[in-house]
Parts: sequence; C-alpha cells; structure tokens
Amino acid sequence: MRRRFSAAVILACIAMTVGQADSALAQEQQDTCLTCHRALPAGRLADPATLYAEDVHAAEGFRCIACHGGDATVVGPAAMDPDKGYIGTPERQQIPALCGRCHSNAEFMKRFNPALRVDQVAEYETSAHGQALRENDDPNVATCTDCHQSHSIKAASDPRSTVHPLNVAEMCGDCHADSTRMEPYRLPTNQLDDYQTSVHWQMITDGGDLSAPTCNDCHGNHGAAPPGVSWVGNVCGQCHAMMADLFNESRHSRVFALLGSPGCATCHNNHDVHPANDDMLGLGEGSVCARCHTDEDPGGQTAVAFRSAIDSLRMTTEEAHALLLRAENAGMEVSQALFELNGAEDALIKVRATVHSFDVDAVTTETEAGLEIAVEAQSRGREALADLRFRRLGLVASVVIIVALIIGLVMKIREIEHGA
Repeated sequence: MRRRFSAAVILACIAMTVGQADSALAQEQQDTCLTCHRALPAGRLADPATLYAEDVHAAEGFRCIACHGGDATVVGPAAMDPDKGYIGTPERQQIPALCGRCHSNAEFMKRFNPALRVDQVAEYETSAHGQALRENDDPNVATCTDCHQSHSIKAASDPRSTVHPLNVAEMCGDCHADSTRMEPYRLPTNQLDDYQTSVHWQMITDGGDLSAPTCNDCHGNHGAAPPGVSWVGNVCGQCHAMMADLFNESRHSRVFALLGSPGCATCHNNHDVHPANDDMLGLGEGSVCARCHTDEDPGGQTAVAFRSAIDSLRMTTEEAHALLLRAENAGMEVSQALFELNGAEDALIKVRATVHSFDVDAVTTETEAGLEIAVEAQSRGREALADLRFRRLGLVASVVIIVALIIGLVMKIREIEHGA
C-alpha cells in the first residue's frame, strides 16, 4: 500500500512539474512539499497544503520544512529523508517543543513580531494541559495545534482565527463541552452553555465589545488553569478593580477562603454571570444573601440595611428626576438642577459598589451623600412646578380681568349708542 501511495505521489509531482511553465508556478516549485500535496485528491494529505496559503507563517515565508523537516528541493520520497531532519507528523508530546523552537526564542521572534510573548511554552508547562501531557502522556489534552489549527493559523485579531475573542469559547468548547471526552476527568461540560447566557458573552456578541472576558481572560491562555477559590477575586479584579479592592479588605474575603467558597463567584456565579441588580441584596426573592443569612443573624440584618439604603437613594433620585423632567417639559428652566442630580446617580453607582465592603457605615456614608443631592433636586423640582402653577394662576387671573374689562367696555359703548 505504501509503495502504491509513493508512486502516486511521484506521478502527481511529475505531472505538476511538467505542466507548470510560467514563472509564478516555477517559483512555487522550489517547495516541492506544496507542489506535490496540492496535486493529491482533497483530504488529509492535500488539505494542509491548500490551507497553508493563508497561514501567518506562510505570509512570513516559512515553508513546510520549518516544522516537518526534510528537503523541499527534491521530488518524492527523497524529500522525506530522516537524515535531513524529516519528522513528518510530530507526536503530540513533541508539539510544544517544536513550536517553542521559534516562539521561545526572543532573538528570533524579534525579526517578525517583537511584541509577541516568548514564554508561551514555559507557561504551557504550568497549565493543566501541559502537566497532563508531560506527566501522564495524556493524548486527549490540548496542545498548540488543537487551539491554533496547525496549517491555517491566523492572527488573533482576524475574525477567522480560532483564538479571536468571538471564537475562543467555541474553540474551548470543542473539548470542554464534549461529555465523552471530559468523562475521564470528571469535569462538567455545561461551561459553554452557561457562558453563552452571561452578560460577558452578550457584551462581545451583541455589544461588539471585544475586550469583554472570554475563557482565556479568566483562565489564562497558554497557562490555562481553573483559579483557586482564594484568588477568584484577583481574576475578576482585572476588570472590576474597585469591587475587588473592597472585597479583599472585607470580612467575607477571609470567611469565604476558610469555607472554600470561590470569592466573587459565590454570589455572581462563574461562567453564567448575569447583570447585577438590587434584588440580589436583602433577604427577599432573588437575594444571594439569603443563601447564607436569615433575618435573625447580623449578616442578614446588614443585607436588609444595604437594600434599604439603596432603595431609598434610588427612589428619591427617580422621583427628583421625574419632577425635574415635568418642569422642563412645561418650559421651566431646570437644566442646572438636572445636571447636579447626576451626582446622586453617581452616588447610587458608588453605593452599589461599596456593598462589596460589607461595611454598613461605609454604605450609609455614601448613601447620605447621594440623598443630600437628590433631596435638593426634589426641592428644586417642586419649586419649579409651584412657580409654574403660580404663573398659570396669574395668567388665568389676568385673562379674567382682561375679559371683564372688554365686557365692561362693550356694555359702555352700547349704553352710549342707545343714549344717542
């Protein structure tokens, strides 16, 4: 079978060589790997040669022998000479080191992309994937070519790339959503489904925000690993810095670590993170506080106080905004008051962040600052509406007086006419 295949390859290459006369094809023939493999029927041996035309490595002038070895200047089996470094398809255990020959060489990589990190292989060795490959010779774990697709690698900024933010979740899900593949590791397979219901996924897909987190932003890319329960907050804190700082200084940070609860994810979940809302506070329906606390313990009472403070500031701010809008729509000048009311809305945002400190005094302080602004805006809204009513009453009185004068004048004119 092998002899038959080799003969077919040689005949195909000869046919291609004979049939190609123009200068462009003659230049391509310098890489006999591509010349021969593209002449084969579509499939495992021909497809890589076709795909490679748009690979980032091809764009930089790298030929097949850069990874597979051999001699690209001769036709047929002689091109695949082990004495000339030919390795064919590398074993999975060889792939990280093979890619690392270039990607771990800072001097070499500076010729092509000085900004590209050169610690990917070292980082991979620390990952769950790298450790399983090295220590257990596990054939199922991901290597470089599983994530980057060996012959069609695109820049991460290219929407066609498997590691473009829009595609990372599906790429990771190829393995992690496969129940058969994950069964030996006793890992859940609902992460992709959960993530695609999250606010982060909506930000990327609906909002077009490619900076929103996907799998590798939280788990790392080459050093992929699940975050430990005591440092989940550091992962979330990459984006939510203020909340992370407040939480890290709170009593819950220490208690969660002792209980083995994963920080932020305890209340907000991990993959299926949904937009935070005020119903999460307190002890009512939808509250996350009620998972651990009741109205009889200090934690539950604190949760109720937080919810009361936020509701008070929110409702006062909304009422002030409604009053000012009514006045503005009626033609009253309240633009300065509306502008100042933004301070109350900012305070509401700050209060919602401050609850991560689990400090009643801190929340009360921020709430009172916002309430002072909102109450003042309410007062100015009521004054504007009262002024509007006064003006309207004055207008009505003026109209009545004018009408009475007109009627009196008409009657007087008629009296004079009759007397004449």
